[in-house]
Amino acid sequence: MGRLDQDAAIALLREMVQIPSVSGAEGQLVGRLAALTRDWGLRSRIDEVGNLHVEAGAADGPELMLLGHIDTVPGDLPVRLEGNRLHGRGTVDAKGPLATMLCAARRLADRIPARIVVVGAVDEERTSVGARHLMNRPAPDAVVIGEPSGADGVGIGYMGIVRFALDVVRPAAHTSSKQRTAAEVAIDRWPELRERLAAGYDLEGPLSERPLPSVVAVRGDLEQSRLEVSCRVPIGFDAEAFAAELRQWADGDRLTVIEQVPAVRAARTSPVAGALHAAIRARGGRPRHRLKLGTSDWNVVGPRWGVPIAAYGPGDSQLCHTSAEHISLPEYLTAIDTLTDALERLANSMRPLLATAGGVREGNGGNGS
Repeated sequence: MGRLDQDAAIALLREMVQIPSVSGAEGQLVGRLAALTRDWGLRSRIDEVGNLHVEAGAADGPELMLLGHIDTVPGDLPVRLEGNRLHGRGTVDAKGPLATMLCAARRLADRIPARIVVVGAVDEERTSVGARHLMNRPAPDAVVIGEPSGADGVGIGYMGIVRFALDVVRPAAHTSSKQRTAAEVAIDRWPELRERLAAGYDLEGPLSERPLPSVVAVRGDLEQSRLEVSCRVPIGFDAEAFAAELRQWADGDRLTVIEQVPAVRAARTSPVAGALHAAIRARGGRPRHRLKLGTSDWNVVGPRWGVPIAAYGPGDSQLCHTSAEHISLPEYLTAIDTLTDALERLANSMRPLLATAGGVREGNGGNGS
């Protein structure tokens, strides 16, 4: 990447970080990127829920989707450049990865035998409205999820999540009575739930292989109380059995499931992970495969589409949502080179496979498989 290309890539990321895009208020940044990518000569549009779609490359090739998200959590962090670090909300989660995808698509527009579709999804930090809208489109042939993995990291899976709330209502009573208050009932239910979830799991094993519950909110008084729980769940987690456990645990009180998505996992040898692995090695890096304890839009679209997926993007995921969020600009530029190389490898490896299976597109945007 030449100096001018590097300067343009850094300017793009800096502008993206300077435009606030908290979940539910992504419109200004989406509009700016739609106009900018059209100026680049790429095809761009905004869909019904506000997702940004940018297309490049050959319309009749395999469809490679680069699915990032454009929203951030709240937090007014000053945008500043200190040495080779850019500070600001979204630098890591996940404007850095999305800018990486846009730059790679621009560089490959005239030379890749595939159709690249970059999506800047809205609302990932809340309930994934953007990704849930995408679920209804034909599946692409492969997907790269734009999340921070580090320039030498490849994300091969995310834990799932079950978020639910228990609402406890009890008759009014004096605090000197023997009757348990609604607040007491809700508080007492928490250790019982942890014990139920721990049963059958090796608590000394990796965190990614067992449920990880946490209380995210508790409020109430003598008569009404609400306990909200977020539980990360591993691959193979029996959601049906857990639902039955929750009903027993609720013991007649009102239980509401707020969100539920399964864990996702890719083989290290899958086409997407393999292409990223080879591209990292080609630049002298040592690929590291990462299983994330959080969730992403992969958890939403992956089970529906059933296509090869892996996650990639610059940045340290431990800085996500923190006041110290920042990204290394040399790492960001390396990630652009790596992703560009990986997409070329992926396109060249998938095209003959799809052609043999009769799945190369005829330019109509269908899945063909």
